[in-house]
Amino acid sequence: MSKEKIKVYIYTRVSTVMQIDGYSLDAQKSRMKAFCEYNDYEIAGEYEDAGKSGKSIEGRVAFNRMIEDIKTGKDNVSYVLVFKLSRFGRNAADVLATLQMMQDFGVNLICVEDGIDSSKDAGKLMISVLSAVAEIERDNIRVQTMEGRMQKAREGKWNGGFAPYGYQLVNGKLEINEEEAEAIRVIFDQYVNTDLGCNGIAKYLENHGIHKIARQNGKNPLFDAALIRRIIQNPVYYGKIAYGRRKIEKVHGTRNDYRQVAQDDYLLVDGLHEAIVSEEVWQQAQLKVASQSKKYEKVNGVNGEKKHLLSGILRCPVCGAAMYGNKSIKKKQDGTHYKDFFYYGCKHRNMTKGHKCDYRKQIHEEMLDNAVAEVIRTLVSNEKFANMMKQKINMEVDTSALDQEIAACEKQLRQSYANKDSILSDLDALDYDDKHYQRRKKDLEDRLYSTYDKIDEMENLLIAAKAKRKSILSDKVSGDNIYKALIFFDKTYDALNEAEKREFMEQLLAKVEVYEERQPNGQWLKSIEFKLPIIEHDMKISLDNDEQVETVVLMSRVEGK
Repeated sequence: MSKEKIKVYIYTRVSTVMQIDGYSLDAQKSRMKAFCEYNDYEIAGEYEDAGKSGKSIEGRVAFNRMIEDIKTGKDNVSYVLVFKLSRFGRNAADVLATLQMMQDFGVNLICVEDGIDSSKDAGKLMISVLSAVAEIERDNIRVQTMEGRMQKAREGKWNGGFAPYGYQLVNGKLEINEEEAEAIRVIFDQYVNTDLGCNGIAKYLENHGIHKIARQNGKNPLFDAALIRRIIQNPVYYGKIAYGRRKIEKVHGTRNDYRQVAQDDYLLVDGLHEAIVSEEVWQQAQLKVASQSKKYEKVNGVNGEKKHLLSGILRCPVCGAAMYGNKSIKKKQDGTHYKDFFYYGCKHRNMTKGHKCDYRKQIHEEMLDNAVAEVIRTLVSNEKFANMMKQKINMEVDTSALDQEIAACEKQLRQSYANKDSILSDLDALDYDDKHYQRRKKDLEDRLYSTYDKIDEMENLLIAAKAKRKSILSDKVSGDNIYKALIFFDKTYDALNEAEKREFMEQLLAKVEVYEERQPNGQWLKSIEFKLPIIEHDMKISLDNDEQVETVVLMSRVEGK
């Protein structure tokens, strides 16, 4: 009676189709089949993962299927054979946890090339040591790679990947691309020398026919606000090389989710490339970025602070800058105070951001607030207008293009992370005795640099696309609420508190203009521009009497809504 053969599974894995000689799938299989034949083992199943990283066991379909077959006792195997321990996994915790699980079901691991058998005490100890060493080596390679990039930055060199917009790579060095650089200069000029923000500059560029030139890493012909913001804050444009501005951190409570976190402390050195804008202009832009991150006025009304309904919405008739609400406190001769006088004034009446306006008028706040409310009442009382509002509520917003862009970014990001892990695995698997070791190591490191840049770029694009989609949907919700509020404006407005009225005006109005001088009929209000696409054409509305015919309500159309 012949002795029953010991049954085994064979598992093979390569990280990429470009493997070091001797590590291909066929080579692994041949070596392990010869081992089985020599030891009279029966191969009960073969499992292979091509192009999968060994960083963790997640994502390896064949490996996971093999583990499930072990758990169910499908073939009653005694061993899993791998060519080398590095083919089983790089993460020490995963290797040891998987081995323990296999042994719980009576299955051990044999590493053919390493001569390791986990059924023996020495073999299990060797697996623990080698898997830990492999993980340490992988971390060392990552650290060395990052050090290499930092050293290039210290030398003022570009770190690889696509050149920032406005530049081109010539023999690995940044050189100004004049065709692209012109847009960069316009962006900085408009941001520093006007009141336009990033959204406003995006519209300015589009209106003036300044489009983004398509390149390999960006097909969108338009400059969006997110890209403009990144351009404005990138030190490369005034001749610097920055390293470590953003750090990839693991999201707490997740296993494989990461996010970008901006760093306050990062390396900044003089680059070998020519600047597109001066340091003075760049620094002025940063001051504006910082100032816009802070609110000009208090918005918290819990302590009874006055809410100025048109602050930031009202425009100075002389300089065009925003006007803000203020309070005048005057004492009587007997020491008591006059009633507080609230007014709107130009914020540039005192020197602000290098600009001074000589407009000194103080416009009575309550009077102007009431005039704006009256215009809105006149507007909503129009039956045709009310019907149009009802039609606009719950209109669908098409985000399919953005959804596709987000899906494409996520796909490319997953691919880039997979490529990164594959390259790290290939680096770890290099043979020091190979005569081409240095050349292969250099090629892999170059690919790794490029992949990190690609990851950085795709994460920025993904963040921008998601933010744009969120903004559109948020605007849609806000729009619906405003449309509903407009329909019932006459019944609800007076019942709102100051904070609610302020929010309403902020959502509804893009700009309010006043006359430089108060008109003979007592009116200050000149025109109102709405944020929402309300009607097809401009509409002239009289206020209190027939003499006031210049007051215009501008119905602006917002693209994409």
